[in-house]
Amino acid sequence: MRLNMAWKSWISNECGKHLLLLLWLAVNVWLFWKTFILYYSGPQYYYLHRMLGLGLCISRASASVLNLNCSLVLLPVCRTLLAFLRGSQKVASRKARRLLDKSKTFHAACGVTVCIFSDPTAAVSAGVSQMLVLEKESAPRRVVHVAAHMVNILNFSARYSEDFPSLNVAHYKGEDPRLIIFTTVPGVTGILMVLILFLMFTASSYSIRVSNYDIFWYTHNLFIVFYILLLLHVAGGALKYQSNVEAHRPGCFSPNKTLQVRRLKPEPLPESHLERSHEDFLKPQPHVEDNFGNVCKEEPHFKSHFPETWLWVSGPLCLYCAERLYRYFRNSRPVTIVSVTSLPCDVIEVRMVKKDFKARPGQYIVLQCPSISTFESHPFTLTVEYLIQLSTGLEILAVCFIRKRNIQCPTEKRTTFGVHLRVLGDWTKQFKELLLSKSTPDSEILPIVQQRRYPTLYIDGPFGSPSEEVFNYEVSLCVAGGIGVTPFASVLHTLLDEWRHFKLRRLYLIWVCREIQSFYWFADLLCALHQKLWQENRPDYLNIKLYLSRTDGIQNLIGDRYRALNSRLIIGRPRWKLLFEEISKCNRQKNVGVFCCGPKKISKTLHKLSNSTSSSGTTFEYNKESFS
Repeated sequence: MRLNMAWKSWISNECGKHLLLLLWLAVNVWLFWKTFILYYSGPQYYYLHRMLGLGLCISRASASVLNLNCSLVLLPVCRTLLAFLRGSQKVASRKARRLLDKSKTFHAACGVTVCIFSDPTAAVSAGVSQMLVLEKESAPRRVVHVAAHMVNILNFSARYSEDFPSLNVAHYKGEDPRLIIFTTVPGVTGILMVLILFLMFTASSYSIRVSNYDIFWYTHNLFIVFYILLLLHVAGGALKYQSNVEAHRPGCFSPNKTLQVRRLKPEPLPESHLERSHEDFLKPQPHVEDNFGNVCKEEPHFKSHFPETWLWVSGPLCLYCAERLYRYFRNSRPVTIVSVTSLPCDVIEVRMVKKDFKARPGQYIVLQCPSISTFESHPFTLTVEYLIQLSTGLEILAVCFIRKRNIQCPTEKRTTFGVHLRVLGDWTKQFKELLLSKSTPDSEILPIVQQRRYPTLYIDGPFGSPSEEVFNYEVSLCVAGGIGVTPFASVLHTLLDEWRHFKLRRLYLIWVCREIQSFYWFADLLCALHQKLWQENRPDYLNIKLYLSRTDGIQNLIGDRYRALNSRLIIGRPRWKLLFEEISKCNRQKNVGVFCCGPKKISKTLHKLSNSTSSSGTTFEYNKESFS
């Protein structure tokens, strides 16, 4: 029974994404194999296959996989589309919506596949000397599609066809392969594409993204140049097919010119026509039904392929461009910063106003400050949203934030929203210096007409995240590490307003911090929600556990109003397995949504426990916060 429940938990968490991965892999394999067989045995490619051998089949098969993934890689980064699908309930199944949270992983998988199947051109650009060495080594561990493109270039030069000049890419037999590369459209564009992919792939590593986000951002946006080069690359028309297969069967007998059809080997030995025996001529040849029974009606004609890449990428590319255009016009107006608060542990809270801005709890926005960087932007979770009124001139924010329900509306309503950001890198450090002056490091709430000149700030969003699903479970477990509590802050704010009309009936909040001062970020919010639930006779609705991992120094929140939190403050690290077992016993036969935003170590532990915990018939569904 315990094993069956553990298996049920694993299926609930892993089955969907693994089935999607298998489907994606199956489509890639099927497409590769179908294209390979087409170029290997298709009569229209008979003469081209004789010239290039297996290099033709492998290179074209890899190109098909490249076309598929170049189209798919754009879909996961259409953030507005994903937010629409999640928020509009177009995707009714919760499991299907959870797959939308894997968009970043799927984007990375498609990107890696594009890099792998684009590498052949990189090998070509290395030069003929390297290609000859690789050809002689015949190293089995080399990537086969890289060798395919190298062999193609070599064969175009070494196997120049005197009988069919239109098939040739080389101008003469023995032409320097490097000359072929740098004087043809496919060669030049291929080199540039590989260079771009190399920069994009290396700059996407975690270390570079953390140390210098600018490098990642600028190199990743080279994808625009990559797609332009991709469309030009396939327009070169280097590979040609036979267009008159019915009139000229491959290997047919020509009265004027005898076509000797023989199988080409990787290292063919010269053999004279007179040395072949009569039996050799009678052996069936590939692609040939009867070598001498069919007489050629006309000479073979060859045509360049119609470029199919644009058929694959045009739809997703247009969708992505339309979405970016929509986001550009939607976010063309800057926001108005109404207050900036300096909080402990190098955290600042920024509250802003923007007309017609609407967001759901758990969503995030992307901030872009031109004073710091023209293009660089960073995602931050929305932590608070207030409804305030703007009068003619002054905005009494201090009153609005405290007594938002009792404010009357003299003019128009607008929504203020806030984010909490921790100063960790160059961008956040410069942003803090622009927002806070040295003379007023503490909290400041100023009227709009009197506030100092804040930097111009644009936002993009809001966008969906896994935290939106917190309300769709009867029981939810939210685990935060440090500043990772921000996705759940907006959830707590929403519950503070009204909790009855949600499906959620019990919320576990586990917050782990190194310093006691970090709990002050949302201590007042936690106390207010705790008090409200006690007054409404639902003390079991919210279960709070605060863990202080640092054992030295102050170990309590100072102030009588934080007494409820001090009673829930535990010194040390959580014992996750015991916590899961305790939650299982209190919520038998229920699905518990597990949400995590914090260090990778905590995330991996929770993910593993969600798949393995099986006591009391409780199923844990794991959801990890990830900005796509």
